[in-house]
Amino acid sequence: MNINLETISLGLKSLRLHALRSILTSLGIVLGVASVIVMVSIGEGNKQSALRAIQSLGATNIIVRSQRPPESQSVGSQRRSFVANFGMTEIDLKRLEKFVEAITIIPLKSVGSEISRGAIRTTSQTFGTTPALLDAANLHIAPGGRYLVETDAKRRATVAVIGSEIAKLFYPLSDPVGQKLRIDSRVFTIVGVLEPVGLAGGAGSALVGRDLNKDVHIPIETAKLEFGDVVMRRQSGSFSGEEVELSEIYITAPSTDEVVSMADHIRNIMKVGHPKLRDVEIIVPWELLENVRRTTATMNILLTAIAAISLLVGGIGIMNIMLATVVERTREIGIRRAVGASRSDIAIQFLIETGSLSAFGGLLGIVLGVGISIGLEAFLPWLLSLPGLRSIGDVGVGLETQITWWSIVVSFLVAAGTGLLFGIYPAIMASKQDPIVALRHD
Repeated sequence: MNINLETISLGLKSLRLHALRSILTSLGIVLGVASVIVMVSIGEGNKQSALRAIQSLGATNIIVRSQRPPESQSVGSQRRSFVANFGMTEIDLKRLEKFVEAITIIPLKSVGSEISRGAIRTTSQTFGTTPALLDAANLHIAPGGRYLVETDAKRRATVAVIGSEIAKLFYPLSDPVGQKLRIDSRVFTIVGVLEPVGLAGGAGSALVGRDLNKDVHIPIETAKLEFGDVVMRRQSGSFSGEEVELSEIYITAPSTDEVVSMADHIRNIMKVGHPKLRDVEIIVPWELLENVRRTTATMNILLTAIAAISLLVGGIGIMNIMLATVVERTREIGIRRAVGASRSDIAIQFLIETGSLSAFGGLLGIVLGVGISIGLEAFLPWLLSLPGLRSIGDVGVGLETQITWWSIVVSFLVAAGTGLLFGIYPAIMASKQDPIVALRHD
């Protein structure tokens, strides 16, 4: 087959003469390519959002957390006062320090039932901890403040570092650093404010069971001295308490390659004092990262397959229109054959038309898909801010998109290939027209 400029020119001229029909014919390809790009961008955006939330917990971290066992919850509901003793102890901490070769092992101790300043009150999320938590948990201090230091623990100082949400709640118009905050009946001086952590209301928040932006950190030695091990909670005229020595332990592995094996080792160690791990939970962000990657890869394949159906429909549409065009242009085919055009020239002309339609539709689809992907992320927050939809926005519904180059390239190549594939049959039908019969066609 020889493709000459005259054949290409005739094919493109035919498309220009029927511009509206050409655009409508390629509409299926346009929507198919746009669907693939939008679907993949939504899937990739959600994946990146989840990965960032999990990574903020530290890819090399292993979090061991005390949790109330199911049996203590059922007993507590039958009594007006109840103190549940569960979770990790100092013995568990010493056992981990002895048998686990980690970079850091950082204890956290939950204390206090209420945080207050004047008439403003909220439930306490106060934790006694060590200065090493700042680096282990990827936390950052806002300018003008500091984190806990070793001197605070040695002096058992009544100092606190508060989360960004606590700062907004209690000090909306002033700098919290240097001001006082009451935890139960104890008064603490604020020495620093944590920068916002991207886990509030997101995947990471679900993992750790709370909004980290509402945390308050105090020296662990101060927590032991001032509060002891029992934390009381009052609800509807009754009270319940938790006697927990250590609420969480952050363990940092030397590298991501050792995280999974170290987590298994920690599980075996914790089973010594906690059979079946009923009151202890072990969170491994690295395992969660791998699960998210596998799940989103599968979802991307599924979404792309669904969107690719539009390309198939578009290809069938092109074939139907081109078959109708063959009948409509039978006399033209006969004239071209009579003046010397070969069957291959006729076939190439029709393939150029279908290929051009597909390529044109693919380019329009790329523009439409990229535009929709960008517009969705920008438009959805505005839409949810409208009065009628504000309640949905308050729940935390959001959308993040991330356009990937491979979705653009693959969708365009598939679109062009689909057009050519479905254009072969009409091209062959056109090339097989008998010149004499074609010239007689009305």
